[in-house]
Amino acid sequence: VQLQASGGGLVQAGSSLRLSCATSVRTYNNYVMAWFRQAPGKEREFVAALSRYGGSADHDESVKGRFTISRDNPKNTVYLQMSNLKPEDTAVYFCAADRSLILSEYRTGNSYDYWGQGTLVTVSS
Repeated sequence: VQLQASGGGLVQAGSSLRLSCATSVRTYNNYVMAWFRQAPGKEREFVAALSRYGGSADHDESVKGRFTISRDNPKNTVYLQMSNLKPEDTAVYFCAADRSLILSEYRTGNSYDYWGQGTLVTVSS
């Protein structure tokens, strides 16, 4: 499974961005899809996850109401729509996928078998 993240950039606080994660697998509906991020000097942290077939979504409290994870099945792509960006959102954003996670594992990065290369989001104040 290959994941290709894109859409990062340099924006001002209060702006919006949409990250994309294109997958190589046709049956990606069978996978839990997630976004994580890692800020400079900090550990990787969970951002959002989407269950198989997109039935339910989980967002970290720090991004709830501002970020939304979604999937476009015909395009085999998962999105992270980010609005009202803050300087503390600055990080490299990674998409991840796994076939066998249960809900309690969604927020644990080590649970995911497949990772994209990351895309940098920089939010200036």
